[in-house]
Amino acid sequence: MLVFAKTAVFHILCPGIDRFVGLHFFNPTPVLQLVEIVPGLVTSAATTAACVDFARLIGKEPVVVTESPGFIVNRILIPMINEAVVVLGEGIASAKDIDTAMELGYNHPMGPLKLTDLVGLDIRLSIAEYLHRELGTDTFRPPEILRRMVSEGKLGKKTGTGFYDWNTDKVDAQKAKSS
Repeated sequence: MLVFAKTAVFHILCPGIDRFVGLHFFNPTPVLQLVEIVPGLVTSAATTAACVDFARLIGKEPVVVTESPGFIVNRILIPMINEAVVVLGEGIASAKDIDTAMELGYNHPMGPLKLTDLVGLDIRLSIAEYLHRELGTDTFRPPEILRRMVSEGKLGKKTGTGFYDWNTDKVDAQKAKSS
């Protein structure tokens, strides 16, 4: 029996359990192909290989990651999102223009602010706080504007307002369909 943990930032520290491994799927899971496979300190090579095979069996592309805060993706993504929030807060560009720049300039399927709205500003804040605390570097310090938006209940798509107004966008999309 293998034990899986679906996690984004939890440490995989289970001494004595050689069949424990973390699997970090990406949202939306049915669409995104990547899964980070995070063996624990004593996870066996056979367990890791079984997880790689399992990921491929379900149509995912696995990457094996040494246990560390944030693994690969969040270690790289959170500083980018933090800086996008700072750029927005400084009035350098609108949320739409920041996202468009990253989509077209770096071929990202979605900009960092729209992605944050979809995942939830509260989730992004929590991950940034965790990484800041664990790694002790200001690279991961959450911007004050993100903290303020979360405290105001602006959590993104799930509340209708974040960096985008999802209620207006829905109305505009419905108008476009009926035209």
